Amino acid sequence: MLTTAEALDRVLAAMPELSVESVALRAADGRVLRQVVEAERDQPPFHRVMMDGIAISHADFANGLRQFPIQGTQMAGEAAVALQPGRCIEIMTGASLPANADCIIPVERISVSDGNAIIEDGYEAVAQQFIHPRASDHAAGSQLLAPGKLVSAMDIAVIASAGLTHVDVSRSPAVRVISTGNELVAAGEAIEPHQVRLSNGPAIQALLAQHGYPDCEHDHMPDERAVLREQIARHLTEADVVILSGGVSMGKADFVPDVLAELGVKKHFHRVSQRPGKPMWFGSGPDGQAVFALPGNPVSALVCCRHYVIPALARASARTTATPEFAALAADVTFKPELTGFQPVRLISNAVGQVLAMPVKTNTSGDFSALSGSDGYVELVLGQSQFPSGTSVFLHRW
Repeated sequence: MLTTAEALDRVLAAMPELSVESVALRAADGRVLRQVVEAERDQPPFHRVMMDGIAISHADFANGLRQFPIQGTQMAGEAAVALQPGRCIEIMTGASLPANADCIIPVERISVSDGNAIIEDGYEAVAQQFIHPRASDHAAGSQLLAPGKLVSAMDIAVIASAGLTHVDVSRSPAVRVISTGNELVAAGEAIEPHQVRLSNGPAIQALLAQHGYPDCEHDHMPDERAVLREQIARHLTEADVVILSGGVSMGKADFVPDVLAELGVKKHFHRVSQRPGKPMWFGSGPDGQAVFALPGNPVSALVCCRHYVIPALARASARTTATPEFAALAADVTFKPELTGFQPVRLISNAVGQVLAMPVKTNTSGDFSALSGSDGYVELVLGQSQFPSGTSVFLHRW
């Protein structure tokens, strides 16, 4: 049986890279960047004034001048004018620094009388104060963003500043989620006492959308071999990634592994040394589609989706690998099975800024209601059964 690390390595190695598409800037948020973004010009593109006030030559101030005739006014967006000796220019935040000026006196430090700006007694000015020098942020041609980054709102500002109206990103993967089981009944439909509500599919869709993969359709199929074969075959022709939930263990109605084999899906592994989620199955379709068959128990399904499917989609999208995150256990944990444990946790912090992981009790791998109070899960490493409070553990946020 594979370890969790071995299983994840096989998943990532099997993921084909998604193609690149160019999208309008407004559609790039939350997508994976696939091009270098370079500065269109120096930033700032001129010596930028940082305060409302007056622009002067510091040499005049150093020579004792404190009253300056106002030569004129320069607003942001106007071309810079040349400052005359012994005079000042009223200046606005964001304006280009006038030629011959090298000092800004804030408006709060001056008074104006009879066309003169008078600097208050005792104010000490220094050369270059309140001036944002040209190219001090970056020079024209500098790399601003690298491929592999998940584009954020802040990145949109950077891309726009580079003068780009469109940008290259990874194509959004087409994902199909399939819930299997005769006992499942969708919300809004009449339900019998012996049936259960269908919850895995909507939860997986939401988790995928939360991580930037909204192109995800859901289907529900009964535990009937012929139906499974026909419908899974159809989804394989439409999707880059197929995620099944249920029908993957060893029961008489668990047809999914056999049906996938009949459809030419190559198995990479079935069963992983972990709890929850031990029966997980993964393979590649005839055209390179990634096929995940997750256990039907809700906790198992969501943990496996977060631990394997989300990183797989990130790899296919050419996203830069995330930096591992750690937390300290906030309570003792005992985990006796000879497996890697995935323990749901709620995150808190202490007075010194340490992130603490408080274990969230789940009665079984079907107790999905407990997950609503969790922020993610931590890894309890294989070969250890006692994890005292304060133990550093890998953290995976939902």
